[in-house]
Amino acid sequence: MSGPLDIATNKASAALQITASLLWLPQAALIAIAIGDIANAAGSERIGWLALGVLLIGILRAFFESTGSRMAFRTARAAVTASRNGVVTALAAHSPLDQARPASGRAASVVVEQAEMIVPYLARFEIARMRAVFVPVFIFISVLTLSWAAAVVLLIAAPLIPIFMALIGWRAQQASEAQLIEAGGMNAFLLDRLRGIATIRSLDAVDVTARRLRTDAESLRRRTMAVLKIAFLSSAVLELFSALGVAMVAVYVGFHLLGQLGFGTWGAPLSLSEGLFILLLAPAFFEPLRELSSAWHDRAAGRAARDELARLATTNGPGMLGSDCDVQQTAHVERRAPAVHIKNLSFRYPGSETPVFDHFDLSVAPGEHVALLGPSGSGKSTLLALLAGLTTSTSGAISIGGDRLSDESAATLRKSIAWIGQRPHVFAGTLASNITLGRTSDPANVASALHFARLDEIATVRGLNTVGENGIGLSGGEALRLALARIAASANVALILGDEPTAHLDADTAQEITDNLLTLARNKTLIVATHDLRLAARMDRIVDFRRLRLEKAA
Repeated sequence: MSGPLDIATNKASAALQITASLLWLPQAALIAIAIGDIANAAGSERIGWLALGVLLIGILRAFFESTGSRMAFRTARAAVTASRNGVVTALAAHSPLDQARPASGRAASVVVEQAEMIVPYLARFEIARMRAVFVPVFIFISVLTLSWAAAVVLLIAAPLIPIFMALIGWRAQQASEAQLIEAGGMNAFLLDRLRGIATIRSLDAVDVTARRLRTDAESLRRRTMAVLKIAFLSSAVLELFSALGVAMVAVYVGFHLLGQLGFGTWGAPLSLSEGLFILLLAPAFFEPLRELSSAWHDRAAGRAARDELARLATTNGPGMLGSDCDVQQTAHVERRAPAVHIKNLSFRYPGSETPVFDHFDLSVAPGEHVALLGPSGSGKSTLLALLAGLTTSTSGAISIGGDRLSDESAATLRKSIAWIGQRPHVFAGTLASNITLGRTSDPANVASALHFARLDEIATVRGLNTVGENGIGLSGGEALRLALARIAASANVALILGDEPTAHLDADTAQEITDNLLTLARNKTLIVATHDLRLAARMDRIVDFRRLRLEKAA
């Protein structure tokens, strides 16, 4: 989660905050000496110097404490940001066809909400843990030099706190993990239902969905309250034992100064200043343990969130693209239209006994335009996904432009492949940003692409420069024109894959999309899966999947 530089910064911030805590020892000594002088009616000439020393040490403590806290927070924030980037990279490596990929709602909940719980865990708990290791030891030694009895009281009371904290902490982490899983599941359910709100209304299932959401929310409330109950319990246990420890030290020191208890020192009885010094150090002895207890819930929640991030960041296994998803556009390279060769291809979806392809062969010449025609479920979209490297075949080989498609070569080959589907995703933002998709691009190319797709007319006539998520503000045909503009703005495209680009469009709009697509496909290889006979008729060749399956059956 963090590199060597982060570890060094953590040590520096911990050292500053530990030093700030230890500075209480000389500050308490000066306060005790001043009160002792006042009680003994000693000369007041050094009272001012003692007060000045207390003030200067207090300022130094505050500086070390604030500086160390800021360093710890910045380090924690940088570590969480790096973890988020790793998770986003891992999620981007999941193929859209991966049935085991995390639900969008759960992933968003973990990356946006739950990851924030790691910040207090790193910034507070880790520092508090180091303080609880070092500070009580120095205070114990300081008290032991004056009174072994007071030191024994501290030694007996102190171990009880971490023992009960550990017992409570195990249960707290389990409760936090269950709560985070519940929150992620509810977010995934809510996002899925929001996406299908039109279908839910048409099926008159609004009440059923609302009841399910209410049940999930109530379950999440119970789990959240369970976590809070455990957190309050740990604080109560700590306060109880720390209060008993301080009270026992105060009782011993009080009776010793009154002469009722003559034991517990190394010879001479304690003076008023020494007794006050011990009394001032007793609460400070338990303070690091109190801070550790208050951060104990941060530890449970932070570790649970860290484990969730680690699970999302897993980039191995089936369904992964197997490549670095780099969004940066490569330098302009003139690419020739590639030939596509499919040899002895076999593929079946996980859990299915029926193969989609069984020893399938297909060759597409450079610059050829091919239509894949067939009913739904015949494998047209699956073949395009295989060509794009979004999933891997069971056996056989695919080569594009003479390069064999594999997990290692997929990322490089995809840089020269463009995809257009029937429902292109549109992000909330400007039209230009939806064309570049985060890649560096010449503004002139973007303007030319907008003009080609006639989207500049929309911006001029309707004043529409920005759109909402999922293309709010655009019609279906305009969203497809935006997808065509993405292709037009990319100079490296040599192979275009189309998956039903004219589906659900009226005749005029389908004709316009077809004309623009064929214009973009000049001197490029084009493979389109379609039910549209008019689009298929304008291709150089039609591959009829129905005939192929009949031949296979025969």
